[in-house]
Amino acid sequence: MRASGTFTVADFTPAPAPGADPAEAPGPEIQTAVPVGLATMRKEYEGEVVGRSATLFTAAFDQAKGVGTYVAMESFEGTLHGRSGAFNFAHSATTTGEDRRSEFFVVVPGSGTDELAGITGSGGIAVDPDGTHRVWFDYELGR
Repeated sequence: MRASGTFTVADFTPAPAPGADPAEAPGPEIQTAVPVGLATMRKEYEGEVVGRSATLFTAAFDQAKGVGTYVAMESFEGTLHGRSGAFNFAHSATTTGEDRRSEFFVVVPGSGTDELAGITGSGGIAVDPDGTHRVWFDYELGR
């Protein structure tokens, strides 16, 4: 089945990287040409996907050039097609400033609860030219 919806970022809070020197840059102890950062995020979902999520987000990203890669682990609580529960999903993508590529999106096996127990699958995220964030899950429910 496919469930799709939109989401908004309700909160994005940068966090210090492990090994960071608090007196210096907040990134890890090894500095590269593209800075690495960590953050926590809260998102709110609407559509066939309704609910909220808490995300651990890390990225190597050059703000000025719009180039980088992110990796995220998300914990979702809500409903897919009216079935309620919670589960984890991981996603990653790279941008060269003009596109998204090398995308990865997977529901974490064994993470589903309640009516979403046994959920497996994949999905994706897209950002429209107007800034609307879209998400979809191609999923199956098993017990």
